[in-house]
Amino acid sequence: MTTESSNTSNNQAGKPPIWFWVVSALALIWNAIGANAYLQQAYDTEAHRAQYSAEQLDIMANQPSWYIAAFALAVFGGVLGCLLLLLRKRLANTLLLVSFVAIVIQMSYVTFSLKMADAMTPMIIIVGALLIWLSKIATKKGWLS
Repeated sequence: MTTESSNTSNNQAGKPPIWFWVVSALALIWNAIGANAYLQQAYDTEAHRAQYSAEQLDIMANQPSWYIAAFALAVFGGVLGCLLLLLRKRLANTLLLVSFVAIVIQMSYVTFSLKMADAMTPMIIIVGALLIWLSKIATKKGWLS
């Protein structure tokens, strides 16, 4: 291997491919949608109320504070983690891990206590896990500093 090709491969190691940017941007949008859902629920907006039955709204209004905190950590940790992916910062991994733990707590409560799980429940968990995996790959490949 020549010095020139060695320098080229070293430069390429730190530069993420296009798919990294696309996935990170889509993940940011995904988490922003979750943050919007949190804010809609927290502020009890008319748009939020229109999506649910009176019984579901009553259940949501009486959720424990630890659940609300887990919901906030899940979505805002995800938003910040994805922003840090786009900024190529290693702290993304930590925030995405915190977000994932909060997701598991939140979705466990929704599934086992509230019995309100739906098709999105496993998808939310899977996306959270995949974002951790992405951040670990990005760190290993030198895309995050």
